[in-house]
Amino acid sequence: MTFRLRSLLGATAIIMASALSAQAQTVLKWAHVYETTEPFHTESIWAAKEIEKRTEGRYKIDVFPASQLGKEADINQGLKLGTVDIIISGSSFAARDSKPIGVTYFPYIFRNPEHLIAYTKSDVFKRLAKGYEDKTGNVITAVSYYGTRHTTSNKPIEKCSDLNGVKMRVPDVPAYLAMPRACGANTTPIAFAEVYLALQNGTVDAQENPLTTIEAKKFFEVQKNIVLTGHIVDHLNTVISKSRWASLSDEDKKIFVDVMQEAATKTTKIIEEREVALVDDFKKRGLTVTEVDKADFEKNVLDKVKFEDFGYNKADWEAIRAIQ
Repeated sequence: MTFRLRSLLGATAIIMASALSAQAQTVLKWAHVYETTEPFHTESIWAAKEIEKRTEGRYKIDVFPASQLGKEADINQGLKLGTVDIIISGSSFAARDSKPIGVTYFPYIFRNPEHLIAYTKSDVFKRLAKGYEDKTGNVITAVSYYGTRHTTSNKPIEKCSDLNGVKMRVPDVPAYLAMPRACGANTTPIAFAEVYLALQNGTVDAQENPLTTIEAKKFFEVQKNIVLTGHIVDHLNTVISKSRWASLSDEDKKIFVDVMQEAATKTTKIIEEREVALVDDFKKRGLTVTEVDKADFEKNVLDKVKFEDFGYNKADWEAIRAIQ
């Protein structure tokens, strides 16, 4: 009887311990719009597992790629609604809540990826990120290099004026529109997931994205001209929602930030290496890859686009340009 009672008590203790363990684990949703082959996803998966490990299983993070939880606008809204906890998204969307941070998307503000990363360690970044956080309560924990944005088109493009009258898909983001419109393109906002079809059926004749995205989304299958306009050195933020951030202990906040920054560093390295290889790869596939005079494009932008039209502070632009 005593042995049986001990067995029952032991079994009960195991069940209760398991139940308490299950209750102690918090499941989070991490959403983004990128393909599973891209480092924004693979390094998010790594980060999710690493956070689970470093928090001793207190947090389990499920990562939802490729717009599974909605388009980029939807997942940004999800932070506010509490339907997602973590997202990867551009500062263009952060600028919808805090306009000044959108200056980082202004054409030709960054010279290269190294300049972008130097900016993320600067006082001006801290101030712009804090402006967004003050407005929303959401916290930018890490920044990764997304790639340098170039143009693909049905026809050869060598100078800014060659874009005049071209129907061009551009995200509905003010700074993204600056270069195409300065060059006279007819810009059309089309959801990211629908761009391939729009190019294929002739709804638009051109689009712009980093080389890695051009490959991942297979835009090269329906556009044979890759034009290295390099108009925006782009980046993505890893953002934690206000409610989730508030629920974390100081210890766990540090773990989340450390891991997310490690993932961002790894992502940046992968993207840089891929971009270098892709120029030769696209040439081998028979595509026309054209170097352009970036100074011609930049001059048109600075001559025709006013900072105040976007709500940006020119002093921020100048401060970022000066970062070494």
